[in-house]
Amino acid sequence: MTTLEDAQNRAARLPRLPQRKLDHIPGDYGWPLFGQTLAFLRDYQGLVQRQARRYGPVHRGSILFQRGVTLLGPEANEFVLRDQAHVFSSRAAWNPILERLFTDGLMLRDFADHKFHRRIMQQAFKKPALASYLARMNPHIEAGLADWPVGDTFTFFDRIKALLLDMGAQIFFGLDMGPEADRVNRSFIDAADASLAVLRVPVPGTLWHRGLSGRRYLERFVTDLIPEKRRAATPDFFSQLCQAAAEEGGLTDQDVANHMIFLLFAAHDTTTSTLCSLIYLLCRHPEWQARLSAEMERVAAGLGEDEALGYEHLEAMVETGWVFRETLRMRPALTTFPRRTVEDVDFQGYRIPRNTLVNLSPLFTHYMPEYWSEPERFDPERFSEGRAEHKGHHFQWIPFGGGQHKCLGLNFAEIQAKAFLFHFLRRYRVSVREGYEMPVQLVPLAMPKDGLPVWIERR
Repeated sequence: MTTLEDAQNRAARLPRLPQRKLDHIPGDYGWPLFGQTLAFLRDYQGLVQRQARRYGPVHRGSILFQRGVTLLGPEANEFVLRDQAHVFSSRAAWNPILERLFTDGLMLRDFADHKFHRRIMQQAFKKPALASYLARMNPHIEAGLADWPVGDTFTFFDRIKALLLDMGAQIFFGLDMGPEADRVNRSFIDAADASLAVLRVPVPGTLWHRGLSGRRYLERFVTDLIPEKRRAATPDFFSQLCQAAAEEGGLTDQDVANHMIFLLFAAHDTTTSTLCSLIYLLCRHPEWQARLSAEMERVAAGLGEDEALGYEHLEAMVETGWVFRETLRMRPALTTFPRRTVEDVDFQGYRIPRNTLVNLSPLFTHYMPEYWSEPERFDPERFSEGRAEHKGHHFQWIPFGGGQHKCLGLNFAEIQAKAFLFHFLRRYRVSVREGYEMPVQLVPLAMPKDGLPVWIERR
C-alpha cells in the first residue's frame, strides 16, 4: 500500500491539468469548449441526475474546462473518502479552483502534510473549546438580533452573514470588528464568488479580479495581526495557533495566515449557507417552525435565573437536530467533492487513470430513493431514533464529507445553528412571500440575488 509520504510526492508531481483520455468510460463532454459548465452552474442537481439516468453511476463529463469522472452513491463515497490506498488527492482537485483564493487551507492539503496540519487545527474544535465558543456566541446573537427589522421585508442572507462574521471574528480572531467589518466581509464574499468564475483573467471589474483583490486584502489584514497574537496568550484560536506554530515548528507566518483565512471562510460561509436554507425550509413548513419554537421554550424553561444557554443544554434540542440534518440532506453546503487520482485505480469494473479528476455528489446521494423515503419531501423525523434512515449506509449522508478530510467544524456548525435558532425562534416568527422558491446552492454563498427576502414579527 502507498504510504502517506509516497502519495504526497506523487500528488506533487501531477500535471497542472487533469487527465483527458477518458473515452473508455460512458458519458459525454457536452458543448465544445464549455462542456457542461453552464448546466453545472445553473442546475447542478438536474445535470447529475440526467447524466446518471443516461449513463449510470460512473460516467465522464467536462465542467469548468476540466474533464473528469463522476462516481455516484454511498459505495463510491466510501471508496473515495476513506481512501485506504492513499490514491485520491484533495489538493490537486481543489487547487485549480481555490489555490489563489484560499491558498493552502486545510482542505487544500494532502496526506502526510494534511495529517500534520489537521492535528494542530483540531484543537480549535475539542469540547472545552466548543463550550467556550457557545458562551461567547450568546451575547453576540442576542445583541445582533435586537435591531432586526420587525414587520418589514429584508434580506436574511445579508443579516446572517454579517452576524456570523462578527461572531467568527470574536471566536477565532479575538477581535471586535469595527469599521473594517464591511471590508473584511466584502473581501470574503468576493473571494468565495470568484471560485466559480469562468473567465479567470484579472481584468478590473471582473469577478476574478474582485476575488483576487479580496484575497490580497484578507492576507494583509491577518498577517498584520500575527506579531501581536504571538506575544499575547489570549483564549482565541488565532493566538493558540500562533503558539502551536512556535511549539510544533514547521508553520510559517504565511501558514498561519492561510489557515486563519480558510478557517473563517469555512466556519462563516458554510453556516451562513446552512442557516439560509434552514430558515427557508422553516418558512415553507411553518408546522416545524412552531415545533422548534416550542422546543426552545422548553429548553429555556430549564435554565436557571440569569443562566445562559450552555453546551450541556444543546442535547435537549432533539427536534432541532433533526431539522439541521434534514436541511443538510436536502441542501448540503457543498454539493460536490472533487479529488484527483495519484495513480491508476479500479472502481466497479472501470479503470480510472492516474491524474483523473473524480467528482462525488452528496446532493445526488442525499436524494437516492434506495436510501431515503420520499427524498423530495422535507421530513426531519427521518433522522429520529425510531426511523434513522441515515444509518442505512455510513456514507449516504455526507454533508461534511468523510474519512481523513471530514470537516473539523461539523460540531461547531451545529452548535452555532442551534444557538442562533434558540435566540431567533424565541423572539421572532419568520415567513417568506407565497410562491417564493430558493434554488439549491452550488457552493456556500452562491445565494440568489434577492438574498432570501423574509418577514419577521415578534412572538
